[in-house]
Amino acid sequence: MNERPSIHKLGPVTLAPSVLPHHAWTYLFAAFFSIGLVTFVSIGQAYILNEHLKIPTSRQGTISGNLVFWTEIVTLLFFVPAGVLMDRIGRKPVYSAGFVIVALAYALYPLSRSIEELTIYRMIYALGIVALTGALSTVMIDYPAERSRGKLIAITGFLNGLGIVALNSFFGGLPHRLVAKGFSGSDAGLYTHFAIAGVALISAVVVGFGLKGGTEVRKEERPPLRNLLSSGISCAKNPRILLSYGAAFVARGDQSIIGTFLPLWGTTAGIAMDMEPAEAVKKGMMIFIISQGAALLWAPVIGPLIDRWNRVTALIVCMGLASVGYLSLGLVGNPHETGSIIFFILLGIGQISSFLGAQSLIGQEAPKAERGSVIGMFNICGAAGILVITTVGGRLFDSMSPKAPFIVVGAINTVVMLAALYVRIKFPGRGYNREEHDSPE
Repeated sequence: MNERPSIHKLGPVTLAPSVLPHHAWTYLFAAFFSIGLVTFVSIGQAYILNEHLKIPTSRQGTISGNLVFWTEIVTLLFFVPAGVLMDRIGRKPVYSAGFVIVALAYALYPLSRSIEELTIYRMIYALGIVALTGALSTVMIDYPAERSRGKLIAITGFLNGLGIVALNSFFGGLPHRLVAKGFSGSDAGLYTHFAIAGVALISAVVVGFGLKGGTEVRKEERPPLRNLLSSGISCAKNPRILLSYGAAFVARGDQSIIGTFLPLWGTTAGIAMDMEPAEAVKKGMMIFIISQGAALLWAPVIGPLIDRWNRVTALIVCMGLASVGYLSLGLVGNPHETGSIIFFILLGIGQISSFLGAQSLIGQEAPKAERGSVIGMFNICGAAGILVITTVGGRLFDSMSPKAPFIVVGAINTVVMLAALYVRIKFPGRGYNREEHDSPE
């Protein structure tokens, strides 16, 4: 007679069978540090472009877009293999390795002597992104019971935002504080990047000890490797999974787009106002922090609503909010004016809404045995979106307006919202069904 597996809770979140509270606490620790560490690259990069490499501001949009382009080429190549690897060897070693790779990239970044070297180090960093974001998304779906999925996604979004605000506030302002204490501009950048690399290494150790070991599917239940590779594409026959891939095209990479062009906009605007690089980067960082602070406060509001709604309906609402947030930046003149704050708040609300809406839909629809591969395809779609948007947006940033990348994202959000309306009418799927999902798997 099979023994009924015990079910544990972490606050309001009911955990999936075999997931213990200390596994969930470790995941929450990782959620705090993962995206905060990932997004710092753009703040640090703005400093390196100005202070270390002395790149004219008229070229920085194109260079930043190109760096993101090569980042996404790497992610496109490795997201599906990373998903397969997580299905084969487990989430924990991949997650921990991601932190180690990011630490290496940050340690190398300030040593760059040219854009070519910076590009190589950015590609190393991209491997870390593949591991961190892929593992974050997969564990976020593995750990909760279905009825608590929206709650854990909302908590994750809150911790992502809190990590972004805390880490970027501290490390983004660190060069300015070091310069004020008498360090040279280049030494301030070097020590800042070494410090954040140390945080990444500590995170790797915590995740390596605390996450649940093994794989989520027993060996005899796993399909062959060839099927795992093809499952991400074949599962798109489900129109709601296909819709989630479309949502990922814009939503999964929102934090990367905001992290790349928002601090750069603030930094270049500050330098145009005759600020020193350290001060301009600090001002650009504050714009970014405002948007992420809004996302942080909005996540606990939208998360419980997603739990109550049909997941396609939730995506419609979330994409609508994102459209408003991104397109509203067209009304901004000087980003450092006090009146611009409301638009950056709307941007943060839209960004976290689209992220949570897309994650909730794919979390409901992804088959368990093929979850790592489906999430890998979901992330590939996000990487493809970043690639297209940054390739076009980086050049428009320099030649037309710093607002251009955000307008492009807003327009794509609108298209996905209309697609979600069609799916909601034709293929609505299901909302949360307590009887179906509360029993142990």
